[in-house]
Amino acid sequence: SLTYFQICQHQRNSRPLIGVLAQEVYNPQPGRNSYIAASYVKFLESAGARVVPVIINKSDEENTRLFKSINGVLFPGGGVSIETSGYSRAAALFYRLALEANSKGDYFPILGICLGFEQLTLLTSSQLLLSHTNTSGVALPLNFTDETRDSQLFKDFPDDLMKSLASESLTENSHQWSLTTANFTKSERLKKFYRVLSTNTDGQNEFVSTVEAYEFPIYGTQWHPEKNAFEWTRPYIPHTPSAIKTTFYTAQFFVNEARKNLHTFGSTEEEQKALIYNYNPVYTGTESSFEQKYFFD
Repeated sequence: SLTYFQICQHQRNSRPLIGVLAQEVYNPQPGRNSYIAASYVKFLESAGARVVPVIINKSDEENTRLFKSINGVLFPGGGVSIETSGYSRAAALFYRLALEANSKGDYFPILGICLGFEQLTLLTSSQLLLSHTNTSGVALPLNFTDETRDSQLFKDFPDDLMKSLASESLTENSHQWSLTTANFTKSERLKKFYRVLSTNTDGQNEFVSTVEAYEFPIYGTQWHPEKNAFEWTRPYIPHTPSAIKTTFYTAQFFVNEARKNLHTFGSTEEEQKALIYNYNPVYTGTESSFEQKYFFD
């Protein structure tokens, strides 16, 4: 009989559903206790996926049911605690469920961006290994490692775009904490789990900027692929043609990973109720680094 992975070679999900984690707002108000930046939604939609918000502080039972209904999950950037927030608790559950599922042949991808990348390092290592870096609002070229040649994430990027990524400042960084290459190397768990695809430096500290797991479809970027095409409030976000290509090739990669998963909702009605289309994005560009946000109770 065929394994799940063999079936996936012949059967692709043409209607992928990807969960995006919400996170707490700084000043909760009625109907505005958590949010998702709309750029992450557009990022996934641009490559042919639909988005399901993962509302924080739901029960483990509810989120486990949701896990069985979606085809991948994105841990977005933001500013909440990766140890004590509702975002971190939901991420821990989805990470554990993804490891269990993938170990049984149920292909389920995760992408962590910025805060999501940092969350993944904590979940994998069970240690807070981040160091303060001067990387809040700067675009950088990627310093690719030898591992990149055999990577899943970059294998379908065009050669000219890979050259641009290595030589031009196309990847936007908005983080105050980073995983230094020294701390990565000290962690046996991280070294065993992830291959490092790129590094960067703030001038003093070299840090890990792109990873993918060896044995699982789990990926992390400390940089923001979604901002280039969809965020306009900050002057340091690159919008060149190569920067926009970076957004779309990264989105296409992750959505294609989600196409390998065949989870579905129990009914069309249940699916429709879960979609982010049930919420309206709000223009927040005048007071936030995000042009638009979706808010949740």
